[in-house]
Amino acid sequence: MQIEEKPAFATPFEWIGGEDKVRALVERFYDLMDLEPGYAALRAAHGDTLDNARQRLFWFLCGWLGGPSYYTDQFGHPRLRARHMPFSIGIRERDEWLACMDQAMGETGVPGDLRTRLKDSFFQTADWMRNRGA
Repeated sequence: MQIEEKPAFATPFEWIGGEDKVRALVERFYDLMDLEPGYAALRAAHGDTLDNARQRLFWFLCGWLGGPSYYTDQFGHPRLRARHMPFSIGIRERDEWLACMDQAMGETGVPGDLRTRLKDSFFQTADWMRNRGA
């Protein structure tokens, strides 16, 4: 009889370290967007303040990673593509978002295996969000 090993973490939310780590990731992501010139196009798409975006991404990521469903509890299904349709999202914005998130994951200590998994998932989602070719 073979005994199955229980995974170390039931969800990516647990693996990343829970709400505090998700909050730290989101805060660093938006701080970098404000600080790094390489993310200028991404920052420009967010308007004058990042406060609303910070909160909504935190809520969304908690649920998306398998933690509390704050976002869907307040707003229903995320409908990511529809909610982002008013914003011009091309390859540059996609790539800046991905680079900024990857940098934030690195700087907040997201474990390497999880970071790789998330980068793949983030790419698929970010590429699907594009609403213009270039």
